[in-house]
Amino acid sequence: MREALVPLMADPDTARAAEEVHRRLQELGVRDRHIRAVAAELPVEDEATARALGRCLTRTGTSTAAVSMGIGLLARVGEPEDVPYLKLLGLLRGFAAPAVQALTALDCPTAALVWLGDRVGGRGLRHLVDALAARDDQAARSWLLAVPLEPRAVGPSTARRIAEAVRLADVLRADPVDIGVLAQAGRLLCRMASPRDYHAEILAYRQAVAAYEALIARASRLPPTLDHCATLLSLALDLYSGPSVLLGWRPGQREALLDALESVLTAPAWAAMAAGEPADPAERRRAHWIRRTARQPFARRATPARLRVEVTVRDPADPDIVETRLLIDGRPLVPEAFGRGPAGSPEYLLDSGRLRASTAPREVRLAEAYCTEGCCGALYVTICRDGEHVVWRDWRRPATPPSQQPPPELPEYRFDAAEYDAEITRAENDHSWAWPARSTARLIAAGLRNRPDLLTRWDAQPGWVGTDFTDPDTAVLSFTFWPGLAAGRRNREGPWLQFVWSVPEDGTPPEERAAAALRRLAAADPKAYAEVRGGSREHAEALGFPWPV
Repeated sequence: MREALVPLMADPDTARAAEEVHRRLQELGVRDRHIRAVAAELPVEDEATARALGRCLTRTGTSTAAVSMGIGLLARVGEPEDVPYLKLLGLLRGFAAPAVQALTALDCPTAALVWLGDRVGGRGLRHLVDALAARDDQAARSWLLAVPLEPRAVGPSTARRIAEAVRLADVLRADPVDIGVLAQAGRLLCRMASPRDYHAEILAYRQAVAAYEALIARASRLPPTLDHCATLLSLALDLYSGPSVLLGWRPGQREALLDALESVLTAPAWAAMAAGEPADPAERRRAHWIRRTARQPFARRATPARLRVEVTVRDPADPDIVETRLLIDGRPLVPEAFGRGPAGSPEYLLDSGRLRASTAPREVRLAEAYCTEGCCGALYVTICRDGEHVVWRDWRRPATPPSQQPPPELPEYRFDAAEYDAEITRAENDHSWAWPARSTARLIAAGLRNRPDLLTRWDAQPGWVGTDFTDPDTAVLSFTFWPGLAAGRRNREGPWLQFVWSVPEDGTPPEERAAAALRRLAAADPKAYAEVRGGSREHAEALGFPWPV
């Protein structure tokens, strides 16, 4: 690319040079992000000529490659008059990140970034948030305190940067505090505590305790809306069993904040609001979650057991995995001992009986890294029964990079066997957390464990059973078609396909819906009504199935 483009950088005929850039980039067929990387390193001997070429490409370019080259040049040699053009280009898909980078390099007015931030969404918004969080001025802070916290745009680490940039704890301690700021503060704290990252960002936010205390002291000022109720309940769940338990609390301070949240959420106006049945499906799903979860973070046990198991479902408006939180002596184990991802799902840890103890030692994976175990590891423990005790020992977790402080060695934990068995049995049989489609999926999975022949008779091997991540009201069963499996002649080198069968909610009880699904599996080949989702086009053609468009 350098060989093709460097000679054009000094061509005084800008139009001719721009036309040649178009032609050469098309011949090279290089991706836009690589073009921008090269543009950042090209030697620039005549800034005026390079600037003219960059302007010509950004203003008249007819391919994303050429425009990317122009943006890359203006990021280095642009001037204030280029700001309006870069702002407009930032509205186009794929150009938000380079446009923001160029605007930042030009030290453009904050108003230009705010203008763009008000008009983009998704991944593009993330780059605007990062750019404005780096600015120390009131206009940037005001925008950050009002920006919609879309999950794709504002992850846990970005939420922490916003909280730090706006000096969230100080803003909350001021009087009066705008209602919108209070609500935004709650959302930021919730997002920082999300398991949707490699570690709990709330633990890296130094002002977390002060922000929690200031927000909850003023929580009663929020009007009782569904969104405010879901936010306060999410905060309570995290203070009860999430990573925020590990913050530096004074004795009794966290418990006092939970009491304050309970007082707000159980007030008559708030309780009446949560009892409604919204017409919008997403809002209705959220209201149902509030009713299912309302008492969980305020439960008080007369004699706290050493091991506590809490299945936690997060706000459906900010969907995430369903997590089986494990607390030992009141402290959440996974964020403290692992910190690279959440604990396993209840289907994996509880429905399977993996946490049960026997005299035969058994290694159990308690948590997997946010990316995958193959990338950043997992947390394993060996569980065994030793007389009147259950022992967790022989921990395995990934090595700590040399640049980081290694965590303390994990000890051997010993639990009273009777108390341990009682807690695991309670957790395995408590499905109060589950919504109808999740219960349907759980019952289908149980049926397949009891009768694996329901799938194997059709040369199908079961995969995962759960709910659709984008449509949690739909139960989903995946399976792999291996010709010859039923007869014991499966060809591991031969063609195979993955199928997914969706079972939408229809208003009938989960028990009836699961039983109907199992009867259908017994009566008819699921490959006739499930959809192909994996394998290859060649395998699909060889096996006589259409490949999805």
